[in-house]
Amino acid sequence: MSSTAASIMLVDDHPLLRKGLRQLISMDDELEVIAEASNGADAITQGVELDPDLILLDLNMQGMNGLETLRHLRDQGVTSRIVMLTVSDADEDVLQAISLGADGYLLKDMEPEELLDQIKRALNGKMVLSEAVTQILATAIRNPNNKSSGEIDALTQRELEILKLIAKGLSNKLIARELDISDGTVKVHVKHLLKKLHLRSRVEAAVWMINQQTQE
Repeated sequence: MSSTAASIMLVDDHPLLRKGLRQLISMDDELEVIAEASNGADAITQGVELDPDLILLDLNMQGMNGLETLRHLRDQGVTSRIVMLTVSDADEDVLQAISLGADGYLLKDMEPEELLDQIKRALNGKMVLSEAVTQILATAIRNPNNKSSGEIDALTQRELEILKLIAKGLSNKLIARELDISDGTVKVHVKHLLKKLHLRSRVEAAVWMINQQTQE
């Protein structure tokens, strides 16, 4: 496995599904599963410790569900891309997941090849959505919960640069390359700018920045 392979953690309480996902992901040399968790508590512990490039997170798990797990991961500063992988296409689940900091929402009935493609898109900084849930999010974005544009004044020049690149869909690695700084430095800036803007995810930050730009 290449040392440059993107690191992935699988979180699902069904062992067979995790095994299938691991086998699917292992077919691509650019991807590597570095951890698995069968419950929310273990996912939080490993997520904080490893901060992988991507976390695939089930919604309906025994005990702590995926939304609560997501909330705790973001509250503890995990900057990984987090994509929900679930059977639920309920409006409230989709919107709550995105508002809590998910970077995508995929349904388990998708074709394996499409899932791999969406995983790569997520790793490249894109928001990934199954077709069935796209309309739900599109409606929500058309009616954004606007924040004061004055909050942007709280950002440093570097944080503003990074926010603009997030809005263009760049991943942490691409932002680091663009600004000639380390991935770790980008993660710290992202964490700070999200806190200053009272946002929970890169997706929210991107939508907010795009809305700001269209109002100028």
